[in-house]
Amino acid sequence: MENQIHQNSDIVVSLDIGTTKVSVVVGRKNILNKIEILGFGKVNSEGVIRGVVSNIDKTVKAISDAIDLAEKMSKQEIQKVYVGIAGQHIKSIQHQGVLYRNNPQEEINQEDVDKLIQDMYKIALPPGDQILHVIPQEFTVDDEEGIIDPIGMSGSRLQSNFHIITGNTSAANNILRCIEKAGLTSEKMTLEPLASAESVLSKEEKEAGVVMVDIGGGTTDVTIYNEGIIRYTSVIPIGSNMITKDIKAGCSVTLEQAEKLKVRFGSALSEEIVDNRIITIPGLMGREPKEISEKNLARIIQARVEEIFDYVMWDIHRSGFEKKLVAGIVLTGGGSLLKNIDLLTEYQTGLAARIGYPTEHLSSHYMDEVSNPMFATSIGLLYEGLRNIKPKIAAPKFNKLDVFNLDESMEEPVVEDEKVYAKKENWFGRTINKGYTSVREFFEASPDSEF
Repeated sequence: MENQIHQNSDIVVSLDIGTTKVSVVVGRKNILNKIEILGFGKVNSEGVIRGVVSNIDKTVKAISDAIDLAEKMSKQEIQKVYVGIAGQHIKSIQHQGVLYRNNPQEEINQEDVDKLIQDMYKIALPPGDQILHVIPQEFTVDDEEGIIDPIGMSGSRLQSNFHIITGNTSAANNILRCIEKAGLTSEKMTLEPLASAESVLSKEEKEAGVVMVDIGGGTTDVTIYNEGIIRYTSVIPIGSNMITKDIKAGCSVTLEQAEKLKVRFGSALSEEIVDNRIITIPGLMGREPKEISEKNLARIIQARVEEIFDYVMWDIHRSGFEKKLVAGIVLTGGGSLLKNIDLLTEYQTGLAARIGYPTEHLSSHYMDEVSNPMFATSIGLLYEGLRNIKPKIAAPKFNKLDVFNLDESMEEPVVEDEKVYAKKENWFGRTINKGYTSVREFFEASPDSEF
Protein backbone atom coordinates (compact mmCIF):
# COMPACT_ATOMS: atom_id res chain seq x y z
CA MET A 1 0.00 0.00 0.00
CA GLU A 2 1.11 3.59 -0.58
CA ASN A 3 3.11 5.42 2.08
CA GLN A 4 3.48 2.24 4.13
CA ILE A 5 6.74 0.98 5.57
CA HIS A 6 7.62 -2.55 6.61
CA GLN A 7 6.90 -3.45 10.22
CA ASN A 8 9.86 -2.19 12.27
CA SER A 9 11.46 -4.37 14.93
CA ASP A 10 10.41 -1.91 17.64
CA ILE A 11 6.74 -2.00 16.58
CA VAL A 12 4.39 -4.70 17.86
CA VAL A 13 0.92 -5.70 16.64
CA SER A 14 -1.72 -7.48 18.73
CA LEU A 15 -4.58 -9.58 17.36
CA ASP A 16 -7.65 -10.36 19.47
CA ILE A 17 -10.00 -12.86 17.80
CA GLY A 18 -13.16 -12.61 19.88
CA THR A 19 -16.72 -13.87 19.66
CA THR A 20 -18.19 -10.46 18.81
CA LYS A 21 -15.21 -8.59 17.39
CA VAL A 22 -11.76 -8.98 15.86
CA SER A 23 -9.40 -6.18 16.84
CA VAL A 24 -5.86 -5.27 15.82
CA VAL A 25 -3.74 -2.68 17.65
CA VAL A 26 -0.34 -1.34 16.55
CA GLY A 27 2.02 0.17 19.11
CA ARG A 28 5.54 0.81 20.31
CA LYS A 29 7.36 1.96 23.44
CA ASN A 30 8.12 5.61 24.00
CA ILE A 31 11.15 6.96 25.88
CA LEU A 32 9.28 6.69 29.19
CA ASN A 33 8.72 2.95 28.69
CA LYS A 34 5.00 3.47 28.06
CA ILE A 35 2.96 2.16 25.12
CA GLU A 36 2.29 4.59 22.29
CA ILE A 37 -0.64 3.54 20.06
CA LEU A 38 -0.01 4.08 16.34
CA GLY A 39 -3.27 2.68 14.99
CA PHE A 40 -5.99 0.09 15.39
CA GLY A 41 -8.74 -1.75 13.52
CA LYS A 42 -11.96 -3.32 14.79
CA VAL A 43 -14.56 -5.31 12.85
CA ASN A 44 -17.46 -7.59 13.74
CA SER A 45 -16.62 -11.26 14.21
CA GLU A 46 -18.87 -13.90 12.65
CA GLY A 47 -16.72 -17.03 12.56
CA VAL A 48 -16.10 -17.48 16.30
CA ILE A 49 -18.37 -19.18 18.84
CA ARG A 50 -17.59 -18.86 22.57
CA GLY A 51 -14.02 -17.86 21.86
CA VAL A 52 -13.30 -20.75 19.47
CA VAL A 53 -12.90 -20.43 15.69
CA SER A 54 -15.83 -22.21 14.02
CA ASN A 55 -15.52 -20.85 10.48
CA ILE A 56 -12.04 -20.40 9.02
CA ASP A 57 -13.04 -18.31 5.98
CA LYS A 58 -15.18 -15.82 7.92
CA THR A 59 -12.48 -15.45 10.57
CA VAL A 60 -9.76 -14.90 7.95
CA LYS A 61 -11.87 -12.18 6.31
CA ALA A 62 -12.45 -10.45 9.65
CA ILE A 63 -8.72 -10.59 10.45
CA SER A 64 -7.83 -9.18 7.02
CA ASP A 65 -10.37 -6.36 7.33
CA ALA A 66 -9.11 -5.40 10.81
CA ILE A 67 -5.50 -5.53 9.59
CA ASP A 68 -6.35 -3.22 6.67
CA LEU A 69 -7.90 -0.66 9.01
CA ALA A 70 -4.90 -0.80 11.36
CA GLU A 71 -2.42 -0.50 8.46
CA LYS A 72 -4.16 2.59 7.08
CA MET A 73 -4.18 4.33 10.45
CA SER A 74 -0.63 3.39 11.48
CA LYS A 75 0.91 3.56 7.98
CA GLN A 76 2.67 0.29 8.76
CA GLU A 77 2.71 -2.90 6.71
CA ILE A 78 1.74 -5.56 9.27
CA GLN A 79 3.46 -8.93 9.01
CA LYS A 80 3.74 -10.35 12.54
CA VAL A 81 1.17 -10.44 15.33
CA TYR A 82 0.86 -11.42 18.98
CA VAL A 83 -2.39 -13.36 19.23
CA GLY A 84 -4.66 -14.39 22.09
CA ILE A 85 -6.39 -17.69 22.73
CA ALA A 86 -9.53 -18.26 24.81
CA GLY A 87 -12.58 -20.50 25.02
CA GLN A 88 -14.15 -23.06 27.31
CA HIS A 89 -11.57 -25.66 26.23
CA ILE A 90 -9.02 -23.83 28.43
CA LYS A 91 -8.20 -25.77 31.60
CA SER A 92 -5.72 -25.42 34.45
CA ILE A 93 -3.97 -27.96 36.66
CA GLN A 94 -1.62 -27.82 39.64
CA HIS A 95 1.62 -29.78 39.44
CA GLN A 96 4.83 -30.10 41.45
CA GLY A 97 8.33 -30.30 40.01
CA VAL A 98 11.73 -31.07 41.55
CA LEU A 99 15.26 -30.42 40.28
CA TYR A 100 18.22 -32.14 41.99
CA ARG A 101 21.48 -30.21 41.69
CA ASN A 102 24.92 -31.84 41.47
CA ASN A 103 26.72 -28.86 43.01
CA PRO A 104 24.65 -27.71 46.01
CA GLN A 105 27.31 -25.17 47.02
CA GLU A 106 26.85 -23.20 43.80
CA GLU A 107 24.20 -20.52 43.62
CA ILE A 108 20.90 -21.29 41.94
CA ASN A 109 20.73 -19.39 38.65
CA GLN A 110 18.14 -18.64 35.97
CA GLU A 111 19.21 -21.71 34.03
CA ASP A 112 18.17 -23.95 36.95
CA VAL A 113 14.76 -22.28 37.17
CA ASP A 114 14.25 -22.51 33.40
CA LYS A 115 15.12 -26.22 33.43
CA LEU A 116 12.57 -26.87 36.17
CA ILE A 117 9.93 -24.98 34.17
CA GLN A 118 10.78 -26.80 30.92
CA ASP A 119 10.38 -30.15 32.67
CA MET A 120 6.71 -29.27 33.24
CA TYR A 121 6.11 -29.26 29.49
CA LYS A 122 6.86 -33.00 29.51
CA ILE A 123 4.00 -34.02 31.80
CA ALA A 124 1.28 -36.29 30.41
CA LEU A 125 -1.92 -34.59 29.24
CA PRO A 126 -5.24 -35.89 27.88
CA PRO A 127 -5.13 -36.55 24.11
CA GLY A 128 -5.68 -33.38 22.07
CA ASP A 129 -4.47 -30.96 24.76
CA GLN A 130 -1.30 -28.88 24.87
CA ILE A 131 0.38 -26.70 27.49
CA LEU A 132 0.01 -22.96 26.93
CA HIS A 133 1.59 -21.52 30.08
CA VAL A 134 3.61 -22.83 33.04
CA ILE A 135 3.41 -20.40 35.97
CA PRO A 136 5.62 -21.04 39.04
CA GLN A 137 4.04 -20.43 42.44
CA GLU A 138 6.34 -20.55 45.50
CA PHE A 139 9.71 -22.34 45.39
CA THR A 140 11.30 -24.59 48.01
CA VAL A 141 15.09 -24.86 48.36
CA ASP A 142 15.94 -27.98 50.39
CA ASP A 143 13.69 -27.50 53.45
CA GLU A 144 13.12 -23.76 53.13
CA GLU A 145 9.61 -23.08 51.80
CA GLY A 146 7.69 -20.07 50.51
CA ILE A 147 10.48 -18.59 48.38
CA ILE A 148 9.31 -16.30 45.57
CA ASP A 149 12.70 -15.92 43.84
CA PRO A 150 15.29 -18.67 44.51
CA ILE A 151 18.05 -17.19 42.32
CA GLY A 152 21.22 -16.62 44.35
CA MET A 153 20.40 -19.21 47.01
CA SER A 154 22.26 -22.50 47.48
CA GLY A 155 20.88 -25.99 47.88
CA SER A 156 20.77 -29.52 46.51
CA ARG A 157 17.02 -29.62 45.76
CA LEU A 158 14.98 -26.96 43.96
CA GLN A 159 11.25 -27.58 44.08
CA SER A 160 8.18 -25.62 43.01
CA ASN A 161 4.43 -25.84 42.65
CA PHE A 162 3.17 -24.84 39.21
CA HIS A 163 -0.10 -23.52 37.83
CA ILE A 164 -0.26 -25.06 34.35
CA ILE A 165 -2.72 -23.77 31.75
CA THR A 166 -3.70 -26.09 28.89
CA GLY A 167 -5.80 -25.72 25.77
CA ASN A 168 -7.15 -27.78 22.91
CA THR A 169 -4.52 -28.34 20.21
CA SER A 170 -6.99 -28.13 17.32
CA ALA A 171 -8.38 -24.82 18.64
CA ALA A 172 -4.85 -23.37 18.76
CA ASN A 173 -4.03 -24.75 15.30
CA ASN A 174 -7.18 -23.21 13.82
CA ILE A 175 -6.12 -19.79 15.11
CA LEU A 176 -2.67 -20.22 13.58
CA ARG A 177 -4.23 -21.41 10.31
CA CYS A 178 -6.40 -18.28 10.14
CA ILE A 179 -3.38 -16.07 10.77
CA GLU A 180 -1.39 -17.84 8.06
CA LYS A 181 -4.24 -17.58 5.52
CA ALA A 182 -4.45 -13.86 6.26
CA GLY A 183 -0.80 -13.57 5.19
CA LEU A 184 0.56 -13.07 8.71
CA THR A 185 2.95 -14.77 11.12
CA SER A 186 2.23 -15.45 14.79
CA GLU A 187 5.01 -14.32 17.12
CA LYS A 188 3.43 -15.74 20.28
CA MET A 189 0.09 -17.10 21.51
CA THR A 190 -1.04 -15.92 24.96
CA LEU A 191 -4.06 -16.80 27.07
CA GLU A 192 -6.38 -13.81 26.72
CA PRO A 193 -7.29 -13.33 30.41
CA LEU A 194 -3.57 -13.15 31.27
CA ALA A 195 -3.16 -10.43 28.65
CA SER A 196 -6.22 -8.54 29.91
CA ALA A 197 -4.90 -8.67 33.47
CA GLU A 198 -1.64 -7.02 32.40
CA SER A 199 -3.52 -4.09 30.88
CA VAL A 200 -6.04 -3.35 33.66
CA LEU A 201 -4.51 -4.49 36.97
CA SER A 202 -1.98 -2.47 38.93
CA LYS A 203 1.05 -4.01 40.61
CA GLU A 204 -0.44 -3.11 44.01
CA GLU A 205 -3.69 -4.95 43.23
CA LYS A 206 -1.83 -8.08 42.17
CA GLU A 207 0.17 -8.02 45.40
CA ALA A 208 -2.86 -7.41 47.63
CA GLY A 209 -5.01 -10.09 46.01
CA VAL A 210 -7.52 -9.41 43.24
CA VAL A 211 -10.00 -11.15 40.95
CA MET A 212 -10.16 -10.02 37.33
CA VAL A 213 -13.45 -10.86 35.61
CA ASP A 214 -13.26 -10.37 31.83
CA ILE A 215 -16.80 -10.49 30.40
CA GLY A 216 -16.57 -11.13 26.68
CA GLY A 217 -19.20 -11.90 24.11
CA GLY A 218 -19.01 -15.69 24.36
CA THR A 219 -17.23 -16.42 27.64
CA THR A 220 -16.33 -14.86 30.99
CA ASP A 221 -12.73 -15.32 32.14
CA VAL A 222 -11.73 -15.37 35.81
CA THR A 223 -8.12 -14.73 36.90
CA ILE A 224 -6.98 -14.50 40.53
CA TYR A 225 -3.73 -12.86 41.65
CA ASN A 226 -2.16 -12.90 45.10
CA GLU A 227 1.31 -11.74 46.16
CA GLY A 228 1.93 -10.72 42.55
CA ILE A 229 1.46 -14.27 41.24
CA ILE A 230 -1.29 -15.79 39.09
CA ARG A 231 -2.98 -18.27 41.42
CA TYR A 232 -6.10 -19.36 39.56
CA THR A 233 -7.64 -19.20 36.08
CA SER A 234 -11.04 -20.31 34.84
CA VAL A 235 -13.36 -19.89 31.85
CA ILE A 236 -17.13 -19.59 32.33
CA PRO A 237 -19.03 -20.53 29.13
CA ILE A 238 -21.45 -17.59 29.42
CA GLY A 239 -20.86 -14.12 28.02
CA SER A 240 -22.76 -10.96 27.20
CA ASN A 241 -24.14 -12.49 23.99
CA MET A 242 -26.32 -14.65 26.22
CA ILE A 243 -27.79 -11.48 27.74
CA THR A 244 -28.72 -10.32 24.23
CA LYS A 245 -30.45 -13.64 23.53
CA ASP A 246 -32.37 -13.36 26.82
CA ILE A 247 -33.63 -9.91 25.81
CA LYS A 248 -34.62 -11.23 22.38
CA ALA A 249 -36.69 -14.00 23.97
CA GLY A 250 -38.08 -11.97 26.87
CA CYS A 251 -39.09 -8.92 24.84
CA SER A 252 -40.02 -10.70 21.58
CA VAL A 253 -37.70 -8.56 19.47
CA THR A 254 -35.05 -9.28 16.85
CA LEU A 255 -31.47 -10.02 17.87
CA GLU A 256 -30.33 -6.66 16.47
CA GLN A 257 -32.97 -4.79 18.46
CA ALA A 258 -32.07 -6.79 21.58
CA GLU A 259 -28.42 -5.78 21.24
CA LYS A 260 -29.38 -2.13 20.91
CA LEU A 261 -31.68 -2.34 23.91
CA LYS A 262 -28.84 -3.79 25.97
CA VAL A 263 -26.25 -1.24 24.87
CA ARG A 264 -28.40 1.89 25.13
CA PHE A 265 -30.96 1.19 27.84
CA GLY A 266 -29.62 -1.87 29.67
CA SER A 267 -28.86 -1.97 33.40
CA ALA A 268 -27.59 -4.84 35.53
CA LEU A 269 -29.55 -3.63 38.56
CA SER A 270 -33.32 -3.17 38.26
CA GLU A 271 -33.52 -1.41 41.66
CA GLU A 272 -31.54 1.49 40.20
CA ILE A 273 -34.26 2.20 37.61
CA VAL A 274 -36.29 5.09 39.04
CA ASP A 275 -38.16 6.70 36.14
CA ASN A 276 -39.09 3.35 34.50
CA ARG A 277 -39.36 4.87 31.04
CA ILE A 278 -41.31 3.08 28.31
CA ILE A 279 -39.17 2.22 25.29
CA THR A 280 -41.03 2.09 21.97
CA ILE A 281 -39.59 -0.19 19.30
CA PRO A 282 -40.77 0.16 15.68
CA GLY A 283 -42.61 -2.93 14.43
CA LEU A 284 -41.22 -5.03 11.60
CA MET A 285 -42.60 -4.56 8.08
CA GLY A 286 -45.41 -2.24 9.12
CA ARG A 287 -46.44 -4.17 12.22
CA GLU A 288 -47.52 -2.47 15.44
CA PRO A 289 -44.65 -1.03 17.54
CA LYS A 290 -43.69 -2.77 20.79
CA GLU A 291 -43.47 -1.10 24.19
CA ILE A 292 -40.99 -2.32 26.81
CA SER A 293 -40.48 -0.87 30.28
CA GLU A 294 -36.92 -0.06 31.28
CA LYS A 295 -37.33 -1.87 34.61
CA ASN A 296 -38.50 -5.11 32.96
CA LEU A 297 -35.52 -4.91 30.62
CA ALA A 298 -33.22 -4.54 33.64
CA ARG A 299 -34.82 -7.56 35.35
CA ILE A 300 -34.05 -9.74 32.31
CA ILE A 301 -30.44 -8.54 32.25
CA GLN A 302 -29.95 -8.81 36.00
CA ALA A 303 -31.03 -12.46 36.08
CA ARG A 304 -28.31 -13.49 33.62
CA VAL A 305 -25.60 -11.30 35.20
CA GLU A 306 -26.40 -12.80 38.62
CA GLU A 307 -25.94 -16.26 37.11
CA ILE A 308 -22.51 -15.25 35.77
CA PHE A 309 -21.45 -14.05 39.22
CA ASP A 310 -22.75 -17.21 40.86
CA TYR A 311 -20.13 -19.00 38.75
CA VAL A 312 -17.53 -16.36 39.62
CA MET A 313 -18.17 -16.88 43.35
CA TRP A 314 -17.91 -20.65 42.88
CA ASP A 315 -14.50 -20.15 41.25
CA ILE A 316 -13.38 -17.86 44.07
CA HIS A 317 -14.35 -20.47 46.68
CA ARG A 318 -12.66 -23.21 44.66
CA SER A 319 -9.43 -21.23 44.39
CA GLY A 320 -8.95 -21.10 48.16
CA PHE A 321 -8.16 -17.37 48.05
CA GLU A 322 -11.56 -15.96 49.03
CA LYS A 323 -10.14 -14.50 52.28
CA LYS A 324 -7.10 -13.01 50.53
CA LEU A 325 -8.69 -10.63 48.02
CA VAL A 326 -7.95 -7.25 49.55
CA ALA A 327 -8.27 -5.47 46.19
CA GLY A 328 -11.64 -7.05 45.41
CA ILE A 329 -12.84 -7.52 41.84
CA VAL A 330 -11.86 -5.70 38.65
CA LEU A 331 -14.36 -5.99 35.78
CA THR A 332 -13.24 -5.61 32.18
CA GLY A 333 -14.17 -6.68 28.67
CA GLY A 334 -17.10 -5.36 26.65
CA GLY A 335 -19.61 -6.77 29.14
CA SER A 336 -18.26 -4.53 31.90
CA LEU A 337 -19.73 -1.53 30.06
CA LEU A 338 -23.20 -2.61 31.20
CA LYS A 339 -24.66 0.09 33.44
CA ASN A 340 -24.53 -0.63 37.21
CA ILE A 341 -22.70 -3.95 36.77
CA ASP A 342 -20.11 -2.86 39.34
CA LEU A 343 -22.87 -2.23 41.90
CA LEU A 344 -24.45 -5.64 41.28
CA THR A 345 -21.00 -7.24 41.62
CA GLU A 346 -20.50 -5.65 45.04
CA TYR A 347 -23.98 -6.61 46.25
CA GLN A 348 -23.64 -10.22 45.12
CA THR A 349 -20.02 -10.96 46.09
CA GLY A 350 -19.45 -8.65 49.05
CA LEU A 351 -16.19 -7.51 47.44
CA ALA A 352 -15.30 -4.02 46.27
CA ALA A 353 -15.52 -3.72 42.49
CA ARG A 354 -14.31 -1.32 39.83
CA ILE A 355 -14.31 -1.20 36.03
CA GLY A 356 -10.86 -1.93 34.59
CA TYR A 357 -9.73 0.29 31.72
CA PRO A 358 -6.62 -0.83 29.78
CA THR A 359 -4.56 2.25 30.58
CA GLU A 360 -2.07 0.70 33.02
CA HIS A 361 0.81 0.80 30.52
CA LEU A 362 -0.44 3.38 27.99
CA SER A 363 1.24 6.73 27.49
CA SER A 364 -0.71 9.78 28.62
CA HIS A 365 -1.54 10.67 24.99
CA TYR A 366 -3.35 7.43 24.20
CA MET A 367 -6.29 7.23 21.78
CA ASP A 368 -9.61 7.37 23.60
CA GLU A 369 -11.01 4.52 21.50
CA VAL A 370 -8.51 1.92 22.74
CA SER A 371 -8.95 2.88 26.40
CA ASN A 372 -12.32 1.10 26.26
CA PRO A 373 -12.50 -2.12 28.36
CA MET A 374 -13.29 -4.10 25.22
CA PHE A 375 -9.67 -3.46 24.14
CA ALA A 376 -8.22 -4.86 27.39
CA THR A 377 -6.99 -8.07 25.72
CA SER A 378 -5.55 -6.22 22.71
CA ILE A 379 -3.56 -3.80 24.87
CA GLY A 380 -2.39 -6.66 27.09
CA LEU A 381 -1.13 -8.61 24.08
CA LEU A 382 0.64 -5.46 22.91
CA TYR A 383 2.33 -5.15 26.30
CA GLU A 384 3.37 -8.82 26.11
CA GLY A 385 5.11 -8.16 22.80
CA LEU A 386 6.74 -4.91 23.91
CA ARG A 387 7.85 -6.19 27.31
CA ASN A 388 11.41 -7.03 26.26
CA ILE A 389 11.88 -4.33 23.62
CA LYS A 390 13.94 -1.31 24.62
CA PRO A 391 13.01 2.10 23.19
CA LYS A 392 15.46 3.29 20.54
CA ILE A 393 15.81 6.77 22.05
CA ALA A 394 17.60 6.70 25.38
CA ALA A 395 15.76 8.07 28.37
CA PRO A 396 17.22 11.30 29.79
CA LYS A 397 19.81 10.94 32.53
CA PHE A 398 19.23 12.49 35.94
CA ASN A 399 21.73 13.50 38.59
CA LYS A 400 21.97 11.74 41.93
CA LEU A 401 19.54 14.14 43.58
CA ASP A 402 16.70 12.76 41.43
CA VAL A 403 15.51 9.71 43.36
CA PHE A 404 12.29 8.82 41.55
CA ASN A 405 12.00 5.60 39.51
CA LEU A 406 11.79 6.22 35.77
CA ASP A 407 9.68 3.11 35.06
CA GLU A 408 7.14 3.53 37.85
CA SER A 409 6.99 7.18 38.88
CA MET A 410 7.35 9.15 35.67
CA GLU A 411 4.52 9.92 33.33
CA GLU A 412 4.43 12.09 30.25
CA PRO A 413 3.26 15.66 30.86
CA VAL A 414 -0.27 16.48 29.77
CA VAL A 415 -0.16 19.55 27.54
CA GLU A 416 -3.43 21.47 27.43
CA ASP A 417 -3.01 23.25 24.09
CA GLU A 418 -5.62 24.78 21.79
CA LYS A 419 -5.97 21.60 19.73
CA VAL A 420 -6.70 19.50 22.79
CA TYR A 421 -9.22 22.05 24.03
CA ALA A 422 -10.89 22.15 20.62
CA LYS A 423 -11.06 18.37 20.61
CA LYS A 424 -12.77 18.38 24.03
CA GLU A 425 -15.13 21.15 22.93
CA ASN A 426 -16.07 19.24 19.77
CA TRP A 427 -16.67 16.11 21.82
CA PHE A 428 -19.04 18.03 24.11
CA GLY A 429 -20.95 19.39 21.14
CA ARG A 430 -21.25 15.96 19.58
CA THR A 431 -22.47 14.53 22.89
CA ILE A 432 -25.20 17.19 23.19
CA ASN A 433 -26.31 16.56 19.62
CA LYS A 434 -26.57 12.84 20.24
CA GLY A 435 -29.10 13.51 22.98
CA TYR A 436 -31.61 14.70 20.38
CA THR A 437 -31.52 11.47 18.38
CA SER A 438 -34.92 9.81 18.51
CA VAL A 439 -35.48 6.27 19.69
CA ARG A 440 -36.93 5.41 16.28
CA GLU A 441 -33.79 6.58 14.50
CA PHE A 442 -31.68 4.61 16.96
CA PHE A 443 -33.48 1.32 16.30
CA GLU A 444 -33.50 1.83 12.53
CA ALA A 445 -29.72 2.30 12.52
CA SER A 446 -27.35 -0.56 11.72
CA PRO A 447 -26.37 -2.58 14.81
CA ASP A 448 -23.09 -1.90 16.60
CA SER A 449 -22.22 -4.72 18.95
CA GLU A 450 -20.19 -3.18 21.75
CA PHE A 451 -20.54 -6.04 24.21
